[in-house]
Amino acid sequence: MNPLAPPTAVIAEDEPLLARTLARLLGELWPELQIVGLAEDGLQAAELALSKAPDVMFLDIKMPGRTGLEVAEIVADEWPDDRPEPLFVFVTAYDSYAVPAFERAAVDYLLKPATAERLQQSVERLKARLAERRAQPGAGDLATLMQRLQGLAAPEAEVPERIKVIRAGVGNTVRMIPVSEVICFEATEKYVNVVTPTAEALVRISLRELMARIDSEDFIQVHRSLMVNSHCILSATRDENGHYSLSVRGLQRPLKVSRAFGHLFKPM
Repeated sequence: MNPLAPPTAVIAEDEPLLARTLARLLGELWPELQIVGLAEDGLQAAELALSKAPDVMFLDIKMPGRTGLEVAEIVADEWPDDRPEPLFVFVTAYDSYAVPAFERAAVDYLLKPATAERLQQSVERLKARLAERRAQPGAGDLATLMQRLQGLAAPEAEVPERIKVIRAGVGNTVRMIPVSEVICFEATEKYVNVVTPTAEALVRISLRELMARIDSEDFIQVHRSLMVNSHCILSATRDENGHYSLSVRGLQRPLKVSRAFGHLFKPM
């Protein structure tokens, strides 16, 4: 994220009057925010997100083509690794969708019609999150580039210790989890969820750093936020949209494969 560039947003709302009202309120409450696209359905929303790369997405949940929740999943699947995903705010008339919205890392959840007072709270949350991102530069920023160049200039630097056992804190206990027993590693916003046949535990490390350090070649990436132990994969099933999901030994739920890694499971 360029710290000097104004923040950008895409609004997805199938009712034109509500879309214009939301855009007007945002213009009053957050004048520096640039609305770079208005989508009338879920398919257009996903296309606009991937072409415009906004910082924020305001998504109606019930839309033609794709729901707002499905749009968020598609965007997360196909988003480039060199910049942060958009911050999602769901806007809907149905409060029953709040839990699945927050499961998709939503910054906020607004009920229609959104009032200026309630939208102001959402704007403040978004500003705070964007400020955090600017304070912690991503992979494409100058600070990280300088760190990489310094690493190239210092070949004698100490190599990080290879990880054979994951040390995961669970309350007052530290679980010692052999890497060979892990089914998959799932990245959340600040943690990695370590999944085994008997339990799950969170570790405070990025997925990229963890995968660079674990002492194993058995894990394959199937999603930008998911690495799976190849010895645990039983089968891959493709749906009508061409997406694969994995049946994995020791796990009751399927694991989703993003389009970027679907080729790994095409028949030979």
